[in-house]
Amino acid sequence: MFLSVFDIFKIGVGPSSSHTMGPMVAGARFLEALRGSPFSAQGLRVRLHGSLAFTGKGHATDRATILGLAGVEPEDYDHDAAEAILAANVRDGILKPPGLPPLAFAPESDLIFDYGPALPGHANGMVIEALDAQRDVLMHEVYYSIGGGFVRTEAELAAVDDAARDAPSPVPYPFKSADEMLTMAHGSGLSIAQMKRRNEARFRSHEDIDAGLARIWATMRDCMERGLSTEGELPGGLRVKRRAKAIHDSLREDWGRNLAPPHQINDWISAYAMAVNEENAAGGQVVTAPTNGAAGVVPAVIRYWLDHVPQARSEQIPDFLLTAAAVGGLIKTNASISGAECGCQAEVGSAAAMAAAGLAAVLGGSPEQIENAAEIALEHHLGMTCDPVKGLVQVPCIERNGLGAIKAVSAASLALRGDGTHFVPLDAAIETMRQTGRDMHEHYKETSLGGLAVNVPNC
Repeated sequence: MFLSVFDIFKIGVGPSSSHTMGPMVAGARFLEALRGSPFSAQGLRVRLHGSLAFTGKGHATDRATILGLAGVEPEDYDHDAAEAILAANVRDGILKPPGLPPLAFAPESDLIFDYGPALPGHANGMVIEALDAQRDVLMHEVYYSIGGGFVRTEAELAAVDDAARDAPSPVPYPFKSADEMLTMAHGSGLSIAQMKRRNEARFRSHEDIDAGLARIWATMRDCMERGLSTEGELPGGLRVKRRAKAIHDSLREDWGRNLAPPHQINDWISAYAMAVNEENAAGGQVVTAPTNGAAGVVPAVIRYWLDHVPQARSEQIPDFLLTAAAVGGLIKTNASISGAECGCQAEVGSAAAMAAAGLAAVLGGSPEQIENAAEIALEHHLGMTCDPVKGLVQVPCIERNGLGAIKAVSAASLALRGDGTHFVPLDAAIETMRQTGRDMHEHYKETSLGGLAVNVPNC
């Protein structure tokens, strides 16, 4: 199953790829289906299940659902336009999606948070219904937001079985495991990034690939710069203060004094990552890497490499992103990148593995060293829970990205000190993460029913 670099890295809006971007995408998909149907709908109704219900308000799922049903999509999100749509909906109880008549939608009655059992397909489930004038259901669809902004209907999720996974791939290097990736790298004499690029070239020109990768990095960089220059409190009620700017300003004051201890580099890395995730928490534009909750790790490691590592060249950023996406695709295919499914090991753990692989690649690592770097980073996130306080992507999520980035740098460094041979294969770490997520209690999988979410004050 081929996953593009542009599937792993998607431009969207915070605070959550699964709880914000996913419902927005689902709404847009339902509208498209409704436009092609014979029905003349008069209204809409949505029921949120599982993690979407338990932490939906903290993740702005209610806002995202309304915006999606109004025709707003994550990549084209405009804050002022979105606020106008939401205000009009509160005032009039109407949504006006393009290509459809005005549709009745009163959030207090038509957006239902169902705290009962989750739907069977995934922890993030939602049902969207089109209604006639008598409020009878004309059309309905079940959607699952499976992490990283990916959305599947109930039928699509059921169709992804072993036969589909084993179907012939249209790409020249269809590695489905890290072991296959290394075997193909040896057989072809290509790097992981080169194989990934040739796979991408099956669907896009090299010019389009380069332009898309440049846009991804530009969006990451711009998000980070906004975070490094913005102060104040984050929304949501916890009164969490932005810290990235103050940390960064303090570090810049010390720059060049030759008095700083060597470990201060960790503060730089943390500031870069926290800047991204503070922007995400504020609902800004971010890039899934592979999710919004883990969006700070990859750009922080790239920024560390560019600004603090001698001989780093921006021309290598595409190789970093392609290598990271290859590892992210393996994790998503064989385990999960969803916090609601496998805890934060699937989000920050996956991001750290991706960043470690990308850094090892641009520092000249062999395919074996790159695979080792990814394995070290993922292994030391195994068992990490997802327990956001008040359902907000703030505590512990923002700092956790900083520590994930530091682990990624350390993992790449350790791997490059060796020859690529190691005890635990990346495939084993990925499978262990899947099993750990399966066994993890639902209280620790993005429901805010356990962990820090219930052991610190929420207001």
